[in-house]
Amino acid sequence: MALERLNRYLARSGVASRRAADSLIASGAVRVNGRPPPPTGMLVEAGKDQVTVDGRPVEPAAGHRYLALNKPIGVLVTARDPEGRPTVFDLLAGEEGSRRLFAVGRLDGGSSGLLLVTDDGELANRLAHPRHKVTKEYVAVVTGSPSEGDLRILREGVELDGRRTQPATVELQGSAGGLSQLRLVIAEGRYRQVRRMLEAVGHPVKELTRVAYGPVRLGRLKGGSWRRLRPAEVEALRQAAGVEG
Repeated sequence: MALERLNRYLARSGVASRRAADSLIASGAVRVNGRPPPPTGMLVEAGKDQVTVDGRPVEPAAGHRYLALNKPIGVLVTARDPEGRPTVFDLLAGEEGSRRLFAVGRLDGGSSGLLLVTDDGELANRLAHPRHKVTKEYVAVVTGSPSEGDLRILREGVELDGRRTQPATVELQGSAGGLSQLRLVIAEGRYRQVRRMLEAVGHPVKELTRVAYGPVRLGRLKGGSWRRLRPAEVEALRQAAGVEG
């Protein structure tokens, strides 16, 4: 068996994304053959080295799970909410091993639409990392009617927190009754980015739905429902994220 970085091993085991695995290693929760690894990690060999997290053995699963979920408004993207509000993992409670799953990126509580959920930490980390520029497509209903100047600003980049957003695809799909519908495609994932971009040009969001993540589309999946991704969709996601093999 080949040696691999400990954080990648933990990600493949569904423990956390590679970045979160680094934090776990630094926290002292991880042991390799009974000993704490260096904070910077180490190389391990699957099937030979025993890796534990908080005393529980972990190892890569024989096969990963990849799900598409239509997150309803008001449902949170978190494993547990101290206030008892519903989470996407409540929707997955009937799925065997759902505690090992984690969401790819986020959608705020007031937004709905496509959320990818998996136990493949390596792929999840690459899909969410801005370096790989995996696109996310949204449909937004906003107040007012954006002008051509507004659309140009959105396409060329909006100043957020002192840093301009990357170029985006933006189309005005129609206006009526003081509201407009826009289609936006971005390759970043900053905090509440689409909402903040539209607020910056004077058109706050009334409704926001993510309809695609990379090559995977929401389609006719009903709110609160989920489905397993087809092998071709998984392969397309891997190609979009630059995952080899």
